[in-house]
Amino acid sequence: MLVTWKYRPRNTFIQRLDPRTRLIFMFSIILALTVPEIWDFRIILPLFFLSLTLYLMARIEWKDVRRVWIFIFILVIFIVGLNGLLSGRGGPSSVTNLPSPVLFNVPIKIPFTDIGWDVPITVSKTWFALTQITRMFTMTLLAIPIPYTIDPNIYGTAFRRMGASDKVSFTMDLAFRFLPTFARDFIITMDAQRARGYEIEKLNGGIPERLRKLAPFIIPVVMQSTVTGEEVIDAMDLRAFGTAPRTWLKQLTYALRDYFILGLGFAIFVACCVLKWGFGFGGYFVPEFFSNWILGL
Repeated sequence: MLVTWKYRPRNTFIQRLDPRTRLIFMFSIILALTVPEIWDFRIILPLFFLSLTLYLMARIEWKDVRRVWIFIFILVIFIVGLNGLLSGRGGPSSVTNLPSPVLFNVPIKIPFTDIGWDVPITVSKTWFALTQITRMFTMTLLAIPIPYTIDPNIYGTAFRRMGASDKVSFTMDLAFRFLPTFARDFIITMDAQRARGYEIEKLNGGIPERLRKLAPFIIPVVMQSTVTGEEVIDAMDLRAFGTAPRTWLKQLTYALRDYFILGLGFAIFVACCVLKWGFGFGGYFVPEFFSNWILGL
């Protein structure tokens, strides 16, 4: 049986929005930052606060998203941020081409060899890492509330009303349900092994040893996911899915608030495109105040 994220009705402004509005607005912000390649912090920061405001308006309890945020912080800060800080890659070439003072060098050495080199950490790389982290969080803040605040019964309807085919709409519906279902199966398997005396938590060796002990769970969890997928396929075949156009029980209608949010998202996208392609504004640069501040530390 497929399960969903921890959705619950909250009667907030965000939940009263049409799900299509929220998806389109999220895509508009993502496209506004990526299509014209906006790297100017003066544009990114207001969009970050806009995303943060909408996230807070969703009123999602911290206990529901704590694990998700831990994973995102690790991914964004310790992977994306460190990559930008050490290499300056993943953004415009001006990050590494700009003449910039070196703050310090990080020695990197290949284990069990004498091969190594010093990686310079410059002011430009440091500002780029901060900019990249802010861009990622801007998009993440819009994406996280979606599975927790949109009724799982209207995922497919939302994508169908946005113009997707029946097959694509149902695929997106199942995709939203796959990860929590997989997590449910994994937890059930862990509990079953604990009941049989299989030790998982209190282990010598730290995280590597714990990961090694989790390896035997992969096969039963994958097999259970495969069986669940086969059951869904059989249920769809019994209902003759794909043989004719599908009708959808839920009906979606736009309200005035939806038109406002849609207009705001469209205006942001157009404004970013005009600023970058029309006026050449929005490219990467290091503010003078940041250089003076970090060099003065």
